Amino acid sequence: MSSYPCPNGHVSAEADYCDTCGAKIDGSSSAAASPAPAVATPKGEECPNCATPRAGQARFCEDCGYDYTSGKMPQLTEVLPEPVAPVGEWTATLIADAAYFALNEVDGVTFPADTGERIVTLAPPQVRIGRKSTTKGTSPEIDLADTDPGASHNHALLTLNTDGVWLVTDLGSTNGTYINEEDLPLSAGQSRALKDGDQVHVGVWTTLTLHAPPGA
Repeated sequence: MSSYPCPNGHVSAEADYCDTCGAKIDGSSSAAASPAPAVATPKGEECPNCATPRAGQARFCEDCGYDYTSGKMPQLTEVLPEPVAPVGEWTATLIADAAYFALNEVDGVTFPADTGERIVTLAPPQVRIGRKSTTKGTSPEIDLADTDPGASHNHALLTLNTDGVWLVTDLGSTNGTYINEEDLPLSAGQSRALKDGDQVHVGVWTTLTLHAPPGA
């Protein structure tokens, strides 16, 4: 293979421009000779800022960025973002929702007198919603066995995906899983992404409102 001497002391496989430093080569294959020795770095040519040996005639120090031409260190002009604190935990507020109960029109079922709220922490990777049953072997993290007769044993599933988004999936519930004010429930196995403030309606009166952690 032919080689061509670069004016900066490199040996190039290209005849027009050095394939090492890009300098123009004034010659041809007939002028090619044995490889010229590389130019030695002058003794003592060190970065005055960090003492790293200078690479040839490079303008900037490869280690600290010192500019040999201006004799100055580069100035940082990019505004770095503030460090982000670790994201905390999502929570959900559970209430007996009279407005949702009115839409169900369930005969013979009385809306509970005690309508206090309950706050639960959504612990990754998943949170099951349903009714605990020893005979059926169900033990959901959000147990509605004593608070909502319309919830199925395996009603719905909340899952945190790899992008940090909570999804809700209906597990083939009897009375359906509804999102916000939508008229139609999720079909069995259907998933939906949730955001801060979204509401999930299950059973005959239970509404879960999701809350993102502060700063999320």
